[in-house]
Amino acid sequence: MLSITFVVGVLFIAMMTMSLNLQQQISDCKTEMKEVQSQIDEENERTKEIDETKERMDTDEYVAEVAREKLGLVKDNEIVFKEEEK
Repeated sequence: MLSITFVVGVLFIAMMTMSLNLQQQISDCKTEMKEVQSQIDEENERTKEIDETKERMDTDEYVAEVAREKLGLVKDNEIVFKEEEK
């Protein structure tokens, strides 16, 4: 009878240890899930910004802006003033 009680006690302690380890793993997984969800949200926001930029780049206003800034082009009725370099 004593040996059965000892075996049951050992099994109980082993089960409790395994339970605590599993609880820790669950906690770690939940933390990791939150981090991954945060990264997903950030990437979704970034994708949204990229889509908005892409839509903006398809407009005539954007093309005109780039032509003015990068290429130095002007409209027919505009006068360009340049600063003198010292």
